[in-house]
Amino acid sequence: MRVPMSALAAAAAMTVSGQALAWSLEEAAAPYEGTTIKAIFLDRPGYAAAAELIPEFEERTGIDVTWETLPYENSRERQVLNFVGGGDIDVVLVDVVWIGEFAANGWVTPMSEFYEDEDLADPDLNLDDFFPVLLESFGTWDEVVYGLPFDNYSGLLYYNECMLEEAGFDGPPQTWTELLEDYGPALTDADSDRYAFALQSRRGETQSADSFMRVLWPFGGSLLDENFRSNLTSEESLRGLRFRQELMDYMPPGIVDYDHAEAVDALAQGQVAMITEWSAFYPTLADPDQSRITDCLGVTTEPEGPAGLKPALGGFSLAISSQSSPAQQAAAWLFIQWITSQDKARDYVEAGGVSGRMSVYEDEQLLEEYPYIEPMVQSWQADTAVPDFRPRFPEWPELSEIIALYGTRMMLGELGVEEGARELGEEVEQVLEEAGYYSGDKPLLK
Repeated sequence: MRVPMSALAAAAAMTVSGQALAWSLEEAAAPYEGTTIKAIFLDRPGYAAAAELIPEFEERTGIDVTWETLPYENSRERQVLNFVGGGDIDVVLVDVVWIGEFAANGWVTPMSEFYEDEDLADPDLNLDDFFPVLLESFGTWDEVVYGLPFDNYSGLLYYNECMLEEAGFDGPPQTWTELLEDYGPALTDADSDRYAFALQSRRGETQSADSFMRVLWPFGGSLLDENFRSNLTSEESLRGLRFRQELMDYMPPGIVDYDHAEAVDALAQGQVAMITEWSAFYPTLADPDQSRITDCLGVTTEPEGPAGLKPALGGFSLAISSQSSPAQQAAAWLFIQWITSQDKARDYVEAGGVSGRMSVYEDEQLLEEYPYIEPMVQSWQADTAVPDFRPRFPEWPELSEIIALYGTRMMLGELGVEEGARELGEEVEQVLEEAGYYSGDKPLLK
């Protein structure tokens, strides 16, 4: 999917306008002084980073920014109830797999309404500076930009260098096969409660996205084929799911109850030697108040599979509620434009966020200070990133629940891999058939 050139051209054209050259945030915000807007935040480092920067925005604009902090698992439902029943959210948090649902229902407003308004659009907006995979995946639906990338993730391999060296390794595994066959046995000692790896797999979106989908793509598999039929019984998909079952021998007991916090803490406290987690968790693992392994912390790309490097892709955009008043929509745009801007990107990174701006990562000092950046940027390249790591259509939330159920049962051994893949695929196709994907009622590509 590509951002329409008309949108980029409109934003770029404003740089030659005399009015645009005189643009300032203070003047643009003057009509909205005293306006209060509300955002949905998560309890994650990127949102704490935004909260640290918000007082500057409020001082410069006179716009009050409030937010409600929720667990990820409750954030979509909270916003959907708000849209359906009418509510108080102005700055909408959009996960990569919610963009289709939110856009198709008209719950978010096209960004062109704001970046084509010379009074509101910063001439330095520069949409081209966002990593294309982030702007397309998190903020764009049916070639319309609805949100700007804000809290951006790539799956990375975090590891305890000291544990690996003690086991005789001079670096992390390059492939998933190496991790399983060589590192797994050498780093696991169940009697001492030490394990090679932890794959966060709690039932819910963590199971469906961070565990189940993570082992499909590197092995050449996928949830669906090009016709939106289940691809789970393909040999490639089955190979990835079998691999996950084998890897459980080297993970802590009860891994199906591990969410992000448990996986990160297991590495931080020295219980496990490696985890694959989002880039946004680097500040937590590097914080000596939260981690015992700061002097031993290493980070690199996720291991490669038979299909190459296909790391997990996740993240959010900030969008504007279509139900907010015109003044709140304008104020929300000014905030979103500012917090995701090139000008604030370095401040955001230094406060603990992960910017979606390409230019900020050209800073050699940042690259040296934050070693997660280089593998993260590598993971966002066009030949590596998987934009549809999770399907982005409106039916994903329903499919996610089904995948979480079957994925958990498969890990627990209640269903064999082949049986579980077949039954899961059948339920997935039933949902998509009822939604009209096989009758021509819906386009297959967005």
